[in-house]
Amino acid sequence: MNSGHPNRGDSDNSGRQHSSRRARPSRPAGASAAPGGRAARRRGRVVRGRRVLTWVAGSLSLVLAAGCGGAFYVYRHFNRNISSVKVQVGDESERPQATNDALNLLVIGTDSRVGLGREYGDEGSTGHADTTLLFHISKDRSNATVLSIPRDLMVAVPECRSGEKRIPGEARAMFNSSLGQDGRDPGCTWKTVEKLTGVRINHFMMVNFEAVKSLSTAVGGVEVCAATAIDDPYSHLKMSAGRHVVQGEEALAFVRTRHAVGLGGDLTRIPLQQQFISSMIRKMKSSDTLTSPAKLWSLADAATKALTVDSAINDVNRLKDLALDISRVNTGNITFTTVPVLDDPTDSNRLVLKPGDAQQLFAMIAADRSLTEVARQQASPSPAPTPSQLDADDVKVTVRNGTGTPGQAGRAVSVLRAKGFALAAFASNAEVRQASSVSYPAGQEDRARAVAAALGLPATAVRAGGRDGVTVLLGADFVGAGSPSAVPTEAPKDLQRVRADDTNVCASKFK
Repeated sequence: MNSGHPNRGDSDNSGRQHSSRRARPSRPAGASAAPGGRAARRRGRVVRGRRVLTWVAGSLSLVLAAGCGGAFYVYRHFNRNISSVKVQVGDESERPQATNDALNLLVIGTDSRVGLGREYGDEGSTGHADTTLLFHISKDRSNATVLSIPRDLMVAVPECRSGEKRIPGEARAMFNSSLGQDGRDPGCTWKTVEKLTGVRINHFMMVNFEAVKSLSTAVGGVEVCAATAIDDPYSHLKMSAGRHVVQGEEALAFVRTRHAVGLGGDLTRIPLQQQFISSMIRKMKSSDTLTSPAKLWSLADAATKALTVDSAINDVNRLKDLALDISRVNTGNITFTTVPVLDDPTDSNRLVLKPGDAQQLFAMIAADRSLTEVARQQASPSPAPTPSQLDADDVKVTVRNGTGTPGQAGRAVSVLRAKGFALAAFASNAEVRQASSVSYPAGQEDRARAVAAALGLPATAVRAGGRDGVTVLLGADFVGAGSPSAVPTEAPKDLQRVRADDTNVCASKFK
């Protein structure tokens, strides 16, 4: 990846899985992320007895710690390894509603070459969001969905702040420019993902090239599978068809390769990365790793050095608690998928959201709906009050249009007035967003729920926030005033998926 502007036709971003065009040659893409981990030991000795770590997560980084304690110097050692960033994610009223106790982690794999010399390309690269995964862990911890966001996807990058610096937004930019470009930090990527998906993020983790190498080596190698022989001069991967155990440089080459696989684009590389992460998770949870003090120590040390996290979790104990929570999810109930996309009609080397399918998938994740068949108990929300039950003519409602379709706010206002909300009015357009929201100040939740119901918006759109009446921000999920926008119960047809317990994935993928 070039250190220059990522939208300017750099050949590194060419190629697309669904494109009929042949990918043109380019320099190697930035690497992917690798998982992170945490660790420690209790009982006086660092290597004693019990399982002290369970690093389970990762984007090439969905790997977290699951045990900690022990001597003070151990705690201090791992704590000193951790880097953190205090992110600024904007006003609370502008953010998506939290979904009860569901957990959403943003895992960013940056292609930064800082400190890595010229071995992987441009030494001066600021680092962009090369591999990004949104890890959603369900409220009941029965399942998880890991959503890959293609770096070539064209999105709206909102205005953000990095320290004291204000960075203007862009109405249309490559997703990977949400990090690094113009000084953007992980908080800018965080805001971009929330705006794109309507999913509220709790924490972020960021890693670079070294994480893949160090973590795969720490666990003694990760099994991967190639359906056909691979000889990629860009990633330097040479691999015969079949199963292989990779670590270090070869592991990094595997997750970076794309030119010699499929149609040569980023959409071909993503399933390879998902296969690698799935295998990494299985290896980290295996008894071979958990019963080896030496592996646990190496894994914890490598993981903590590889990670940059948000300041809310920049402590070994906090990461341990987070990891223990995540480790409750059975490997067979972790499903990897990719944002549904199409070739950009204006540039075959870029991507755009696939209308309908993308919003359907985002809505499922935002509402904590599983992509895995698991037994779950869904709480039935109490019905929203009707306009007549709350004197709708006294309710102040402001509607702003963020659908990208002109006139939607006016139509919504007309529907609200027809249903008794006489004070409903529209205001200036908002930034285009995927998910609608209905925010309310203290004491007005019932009013907000009634407004949402009148517009056919799901109960999950209602959230606390704002100071002056009920505010409606219409998003792309708004299908029309008065039409129900029920949360989908099924994923889009033909959605790409990889299950974390699928050990035969190469038999049918990546051809």
